[in-house]
Amino acid sequence: MSDDLSPVAKFLFEAGMLKHTARTGWWMAGVRQPETVAEHSWRTSLIASVIAAMEGADPSRAALLAVWHDTGETRTGDVNHLGKKYTEVEADPRDIAADQVAGMPAAVAEAVTEIIGAYEARDTLEADCARDADKLECMIQGIEYRDQGYANAQRWIDNSRGRITTKSGQALADAVLATGSLDWLRSALGEQPR
Repeated sequence: MSDDLSPVAKFLFEAGMLKHTARTGWWMAGVRQPETVAEHSWRTSLIASVIAAMEGADPSRAALLAVWHDTGETRTGDVNHLGKKYTEVEADPRDIAADQVAGMPAAVAEAVTEIIGAYEARDTLEADCARDADKLECMIQGIEYRDQGYANAQRWIDNSRGRITTKSGQALADAVLATGSLDWLRSALGEQPR
């Protein structure tokens, strides 16, 4: 292993930018201070592990793919679907990852590029679970925003629901749609759901 860990240290600071990078699509729904990419990625990784467990896949691997899936947005920002319409070429997350790991010890660089590559290839059940988790997290966030008065979030709820492909992800999405966003709190307090 290389003794120079400064490229890894730089990346760790770079990754922290995701804590400040807003998910820009929500602005179109009227959300003034939307969630950050890091907040989205965290819950996405939890959801990926749940879907993977339900699908009989490896929950740890699905969560790993999900938590890393948007790391390239430190370099590109969160470009929403409308913005992508106007960019000539969308940056390939694998190319971004290769730039991000340049100079890192080989073991770290290979691990990161493999994770990003596996998510982007979407040729494993774990990658499918991570992708579905990305859509389900967006759907859940949309429900939370809608419940806070952002009626335009319904578009994100509907679009996200339509993109979930695994049987378990679809069943979980249906359960989410049938559950109030604060039913968990009511249940924890011993109250009746609404």
